[in-house]
Amino acid sequence: MTEIPQSHPLSPRNLDELLNEVHSLDTRMSAHGRVHSLLQAVLAIGGDLDLATVLRRLTEAAAQLTGARYAGLGVVDEDGGFSEFIPVGLSEEQARRIDRFPHGKGVLGVPLHERAPLRLADLRDHPDFHGFPEGHPHMGSFLGVPIQVRDEVFGNLYLTEKASGAEFNEDDEVVVTALATAAGMAIENARLYEEARLRERWLAASTEVTTRLLSGADTSEVLAHMAAQAREIGGADAAVVMLPDPRARGHLFAEIADGPIAQEILGTPVEIDDSVCGWVYESGEATSIPDLSRAECPVLAHHGYGSGLVVPLGTPGNTRGVLLLGKLSDRTPFTATIRRMLHGFSVQAAVALELAEARRDTERLVVLEERDRIAKDLHDVVIQRLFASAMTLMSTIRLITSPEAGERVQRTIDELDGTIREIRSTIFALQNPPSRRDTSLRGRILRLAESTAHSLGCHPGVSLDGPIDASVPDDIGEQLLAVLGEGLTNVARHARASEVHVSVTVEEASTTGRPTTLTLTVTDDGVGLPEKGRRSGLRNLEQRAQTLGGGFTARRGEGGGTVLVWRVPVPDGAAPPSDGF
Repeated sequence: MTEIPQSHPLSPRNLDELLNEVHSLDTRMSAHGRVHSLLQAVLAIGGDLDLATVLRRLTEAAAQLTGARYAGLGVVDEDGGFSEFIPVGLSEEQARRIDRFPHGKGVLGVPLHERAPLRLADLRDHPDFHGFPEGHPHMGSFLGVPIQVRDEVFGNLYLTEKASGAEFNEDDEVVVTALATAAGMAIENARLYEEARLRERWLAASTEVTTRLLSGADTSEVLAHMAAQAREIGGADAAVVMLPDPRARGHLFAEIADGPIAQEILGTPVEIDDSVCGWVYESGEATSIPDLSRAECPVLAHHGYGSGLVVPLGTPGNTRGVLLLGKLSDRTPFTATIRRMLHGFSVQAAVALELAEARRDTERLVVLEERDRIAKDLHDVVIQRLFASAMTLMSTIRLITSPEAGERVQRTIDELDGTIREIRSTIFALQNPPSRRDTSLRGRILRLAESTAHSLGCHPGVSLDGPIDASVPDDIGEQLLAVLGEGLTNVARHARASEVHVSVTVEEASTTGRPTTLTLTVTDDGVGLPEKGRRSGLRNLEQRAQTLGGGFTARRGEGGGTVLVWRVPVPDGAAPPSDGF
């Protein structure tokens, strides 16, 4: 809005003088009593708190008081143009034929720039008149009056074409000026009420986002809710949350979208350099986009969107992403109030995201500490006791004279040794928990085995022993996964098994403690290997082992089924010594 000095005739302290001038015109008034009509118009305008209703009533009242056939009210934006134009007197058909409504330029901008009423016998004679838009009815007589709200110009009120065919006179100018000045307070009250309602809605939405995040809700779901709320409250047609991806540096991606074209724009990349969204992401400052079709922002550029608003998710120096709102090209731009409130909403949402992540990190730390404690207890107490029991049995076996009893004790010792190895594997897993996107060899082995459960008809048991992640090079790990996948596929196709077990171990040399051999064993209880049949799959597994300097065997199990053993050496120096368990 444009500020008006207190000394100007439209200043609030001159309202009484204007009303006195109106009263002095009473002797020249028609029988309808224009003073009475003016007071009724002021009361009607001030009787509502909805800003749109107040502005339309003001425009209609001005037309009625002056007998104008057409009236219009242009709301001034922060750039000096019209953010909104309210026409009165045009039929729906006439309004549809008009190519565009005024933007506050030319002769319509004179009352604003000169800060005074403008009365013309024919507006086409004014030097700033540049013609009517396509489809606009031709107009002659003209009266334009600025509308003042406190010390600022809120907009311009325009009247054209008196129904009587006469020109607008000084009486019309005084009446409309008094009406516009008196309506300033009603407009201010309606505007404050509208801002209060908007602020209440933004605060409620912000509180809900914070509550959801801190109660443990999924971050993506909360961001989707935030985008939907921002679109609804901000009066936008589309809302997009754009986040960076560490795997594709230099780009933002449309991770979440809300609106009619949400599915079409999801995943759209935007370069951080040389784009409005990227500038907001790096600077942490909100900005408006007058026309999205011409902006360096391909997300909404080709979908018929005009006005846009981009706000950062976070504060300068700590921005997590950006929120982009867009309006269709035929709608009014975002106001400064919406921009300010949306920015505060996004900043608070980003703070809530950080708090939620900090809480999850704290909970994760507690879990990791508990896992570490359990791992230490297993190592320091359980394994030591099992090892002591095994040593006692080994020293006792020499005293047993019965071969059958000695064999039973030896089997018990072997079972204790196997249990110790399984506990060691569990300890390693506890101390190295998988991440959500676990790319470790252990995690990939587990995922591969789990993914074959449907085709196998059962969930395969998996045993992992030794420093698998630390000692197995990537190339050998890829070969291991290929062999495991082919072995499980063969079981699913031919074995008709009800139980499948997978064992991956890394053996260590007793003298150096360094890993030496990687062994994969796949066991099932199926029909066993056929004596005759195609062996191309098994030959492939054998070739993979031989390429790495190892070997492969396939045999029938003691109780039936098949045992596949794939063993390759681990290159010396591929990893540091094991943990010493």
